Amino acid sequence: MAENQIDLEIVTPKGKALLVSVDEVTAPSVNGEFGVLPGHLPMVVSVRTGLVTYRQGNETKTCAVGPGFAEAGQSKLLILTEEYSDRQGLDPVVIRKEFHEVDQKLEKIGVQLELTPELENERKDLIERQNWLAVLLELYGDPPAATLRPFEQWGPPPAPIVEEEEGKPEGLNNGESH
Repeated sequence: MAENQIDLEIVTPKGKALLVSVDEVTAPSVNGEFGVLPGHLPMVVSVRTGLVTYRQGNETKTCAVGPGFAEAGQSKLLILTEEYSDRQGLDPVVIRKEFHEVDQKLEKIGVQLELTPELENERKDLIERQNWLAVLLELYGDPPAATLRPFEQWGPPPAPIVEEEEGKPEGLNNGESH
């Protein structure tokens, strides 16, 4: 590694997916994209599914990562992720077919009047899969049309609402009377 470069390392559960010395990196976090240059201050961020772009001299390369975490320092960016792919070997026909199948399953769940916890978990998993497939298509250069899900929750779950016990007559507990 040259003095004015950083080591970009991407690791998945299957092992080391990428290790290159680069001039700069841009990666997706849950709060937006972040960039890392040599000499960066230490930081840890949550990574969302998206594209990682890195520059080596005049050449810019892109790869896809799934959700995970990243740790940056002065001379290294380590990304721990569930999934990784580069453009090589992607088959857009196969990806689009699976994308369509996932979309149909999501539509079927969407017409349910009440979502059980099991259906809600299945819906969440399908959305995560569809996001991954959309990123692969974007990496290939043929992204799908934007999807609108107005009731989809983004970011961390909301804090639970804690009801205060003020004004409750003594001797009554959870609706019980004495």
